[in-house]
Amino acid sequence: MTASEIFESVTGSGSSDFALLVSILNEHGRWCLIGGLAVNCYVEPVYTLDADIVVAVSEVDSIRRDLAGAAFAVKEFPHSINAQMRGSELRIQLTTDSRYQDFLDDTNLMEVLDEQVPVASLINIVRGKIWAWSDQTRRSTKRKKDELDLMRMLEAYPELRSSMPEEITKQIPE
Repeated sequence: MTASEIFESVTGSGSSDFALLVSILNEHGRWCLIGGLAVNCYVEPVYTLDADIVVAVSEVDSIRRDLAGAAFAVKEFPHSINAQMRGSELRIQLTTDSRYQDFLDDTNLMEVLDEQVPVASLINIVRGKIWAWSDQTRRSTKRKKDELDLMRMLEAYPELRSSMPEEITKQIPE
């Protein structure tokens, strides 16, 4: 059984929803995967139900319309647009935080759930995870997951040590 088939069976249609999402995003120019699915491209994967995406800010409105037209339930929040297909556990989050826009300039094409997708570079994934981990307004459980992702990346890529916060590096011996 492939990772995509397993994800599909566990999420109710998450892999199919992800394929539809990729198709929609590919019609709207530059975009890239960030967050847990992106981390999984660089280190030993862990299970996540979230697909975090950066899109060109100029495309946000048309992407929102296309997602709604494809039967995704779409909700807007201060720094994101979230979408989810009825009956699916896959939670899609399009960030509208302007700090992530330059991630679009540094991506790698990688396979995620049987789809070839642009994934933010490792250093940008680290930057994004540090921003998320440092955000005191986020739930503590989300911040702990970000901390673990940073630790996993540091273990796999010790050359990232100088890019990591001291609170992370002190937990991973050299």
